[in-house]
This record gives sequence, structure tokens and C-alpha cells, in this order.
Amino acid sequence: MQTGPTETVRAARTEDAPQICELLNTIDTIEIGAPETDLHTVEADLVHPEADLPHNSWLAFDHDRLVAYALLWDDSGAERIDIDHYVLPDHQAAGERLLELAEERARDKARQNGAAQAVVHLHLNQRPTTDTAILTRRGWHTVRRYQVLVRDLSPEADPVPEPPAGVTLRACTDEADRRRAHALLEETFAEHFDHQARTYEQWLDDIDAARADWSLVWIATVDGLGDAAVLVTRNDRTGMGWVRNLGVRKAARGQGIGGHLLRHAFGVYAALGRDTLGLGVDVLNESGALRLYEAHGMRLHYAVDTWEVTLPVTG
Repeated sequence: MQTGPTETVRAARTEDAPQICELLNTIDTIEIGAPETDLHTVEADLVHPEADLPHNSWLAFDHDRLVAYALLWDDSGAERIDIDHYVLPDHQAAGERLLELAEERARDKARQNGAAQAVVHLHLNQRPTTDTAILTRRGWHTVRRYQVLVRDLSPEADPVPEPPAGVTLRACTDEADRRRAHALLEETFAEHFDHQARTYEQWLDDIDAARADWSLVWIATVDGLGDAAVLVTRNDRTGMGWVRNLGVRKAARGQGIGGHLLRHAFGVYAALGRDTLGLGVDVLNESGALRLYEAHGMRLHYAVDTWEVTLPVTG
């Protein structure tokens, strides 16, 4: 598909992962000052069972150079559709063409799902390479802000803490505990903005479970409450250790369990030789997660906005 004198568009293929990763790291460097995308993360997206690359992915090339990339996700099976979208600053026309294609595909998916509209979300850095004037002209607007927070670690400053009285932690090294971790996440995140319920098998695909180190996923049990909280972390990012999810059941909140899990992660990752731990948080999270993280010394790395557009479905 031609988009301009030298630009062409085609669907992504799994073998495109290195070139896509290079594009994303170029954009990372522009937006946050350093490359932070790992090849295995891109590969996991491209081989995800729900990716459907021929229909839900687009690459734009200027001659042989990849200049824009988009990928669509239909996790809801209803009206909510997600798009990943990346473009180099000097190729906005190609970026808009991919956005147009993704929007049209979102309408198709919503129609197939039996919905009357597609409510599409896109996450972009607060200062993105994408020209946001294009988004606003096409009817997009921001609806949420997330912050990526980081904290420096050291074995001296961050020993693994003793658990509070009545609290025990266990790693999810067997299948039953992995399923329990998933159930806790579904419960504790059910009311969070934009949460999409996922089956256990879908969750495993989403977290690239084949690469997961399950000794770094913990469940907290509290006397009288049972399994009360879960912490999912990853140690396969080049730049830093990563907290993917920290969830505490409502009945157990306000007892310091979330803080203990966080300090436990600090200690474990410091002992593993990591000097930084990061996570993402919704600044409007009603559970007070942002306050918890800031109280434990986490600081802003960069911010991400959720953009939304509602597209009516016809036909």
C-alpha cells in the first residue's frame, strides 16, 4: 500500500521484531532520554495468540527504513479496543495513515463484537513523537494519566524485610498458586480504570509466562483473612527490575501489606544486583497507590496519557 512518494505500508511479521524494536528505542531515546524497549517484549507482542498480525498490525516504511508502527488489541470482546502507535517525528503523514487504518479496523472489530461503537484507547508519552494536533483533529482527547515511577536500590539500604506479625509470603512456584495469583489480580483490579477481565490462560499469554520467573511473584497471606494480596514482578528488562501488578484485597487494605510487599521487592531485587526498580501507576487510582509508592521513595521517570476516541459503527 502506497502512502506517499517513498512510503509503503504492510502488515507486521514476526521476523520484523528487531526492526520494530529499533524504532521503539529510537522513540524512547527522543521521549525519555534512553532506550528502554527489549527485543523479547516486541517478540512477545508479535507472537501473542490474539495478535492477528495480518489484520491488526501495520508498518510504514520510507524506502527500507521503518518510520511508524501500529498494533491493535481487542481484549474486551465488546466496544473497548486498544491501539499501540509509534511514529518518528518527521513522518507524521505515515503515522496518521496508520492511525486511520487502525481506527477503521477498530470499527470492524466492534461491529464483529456486536457493539454499536468502538471506544478506542491509545497510550502516549506526555511529550510524544506523535503530533497530538493530528489526534485532536481526528476527535481524540485525553482521559487519564499514568506515571512511570522508579526507585534506586542497594543491598545496604534495602535488606529484605521481616513480614509483619500474622503475614506470610509465598512465591508462586506451582500451578495452584499461579492460578490463585490470577484470581487475586482479577479481584483487586476489577474496579480499576480500563481493567479488562482475562481468563487464566489469557493472562499467561499477556504476561509472556514462558519467560516469567515465578519465584518473583508473591502472594501475601494474613491471619484471619487468608490470601490477601499479590505482587507480580519481572527481572527480564535490561534497564530495570519491574513491578507489573500490586493488588491488595479491600478487606486487607490499610494494614501495611502493600508497603511490605513493595519493600520485599526492593530487598529481593537489590540482592539480585539490580540498582533500579520501576512500575506504572494510574494517578487517579482510588486505592491510594500513588501515595504508597511516593512514600516509599519512588520518583517520577516519565508520564503517559491515555487518549480516547469514540467511533460509531455502521452497517
